[in-house]
Amino acid sequence: MKVLCLHGFRTSGSFLQKQISKWDASIFQDFSMVFPDGKYPAAGKSDIEGIFPPPYFEWFQFAKEFTEYTNLEECISFLCDYITEHGPFDGLLGFSQGSTLSALMLGYHAQGKILQNHPPFKLFISISGSKFRDPSICEIAYKDPIKVKSVHFIGAKDWLKVPSEDLASAFHNPLIIRHPQGHTVPRLDENTTELLKEWTKMVLLDGKSLAEDNDPKTLAEDNDPKTKTANDTSGESQSVVEA
Repeated sequence: MKVLCLHGFRTSGSFLQKQISKWDASIFQDFSMVFPDGKYPAAGKSDIEGIFPPPYFEWFQFAKEFTEYTNLEECISFLCDYITEHGPFDGLLGFSQGSTLSALMLGYHAQGKILQNHPPFKLFISISGSKFRDPSICEIAYKDPIKVKSVHFIGAKDWLKVPSEDLASAFHNPLIIRHPQGHTVPRLDENTTELLKEWTKMVLLDGKSLAEDNDPKTLAEDNDPKTKTANDTSGESQSVVEA
C-alpha cells in the first residue's frame, strides 16, 4: 500500500520521515511511504531551526484564530495534481498542519469535491491534527462521518489536544491512541507498537479482501452473503487506548 505523508508547519518531508523513523520499522514494512515537501517555502521562523537542517516548508498560511486561510485552494490543487501524478495512494499520514490538511482532503474526496477518479482511500494516521474552522469548509468536509479507517494520536500535553479530539469525532469508528507527550510524533512503547502493527495488518487484509470482492471472477463465483468478521467496523463506536 502507498501512503502519502504530509509534514507539519514550517518543517519538511525529510523531517517527518525522521520523526516517523522513531517507530518500529516493522509497522510500515508492507507500505510505501512518500514524503513530499509543502508547496510554499517557510515564510517565517521554523520551530526546528537548529534541530534539523533547512529548507523548511508550509502547506498554506492561516490567521491566528485558524478561521481564515491563504493559499489553501492552491495547496489543495497542488496535492490533487501530486496524487494524480504519483498515485494512486491507499492512505494518508499527517502531523499537525499535515494531518489537518490530510483530513480535509479525505473529507472532500468522500463528498466528491476532489479527485473524482481516484479510488477510495483506505487509511489515515493523524498525529496532532485538527479541523478547519471555516463554516464553508466544515459543511462539506465533515458533513458526514468520514469512512476511512483511522488512527488518531492525541497527546496529554499537546496544545491541540481538544482540536485533535474533535477531528477524531469526524471519522467513522476511529482508533484513538492517547500518549503523555506534547505536540510531537510520540515514541511508542511495546504495547502501542504491537497495537499499530495489528491495525496496519488489518488494513492490509481488508484492502486485499476488497480487491477480491471487486474482482469480476470472484463476484461471479461468490453467491453467498458476506459474513461479518472480528475486524468489522460497521459500528459507530470509538476505540481508545493509552500509550
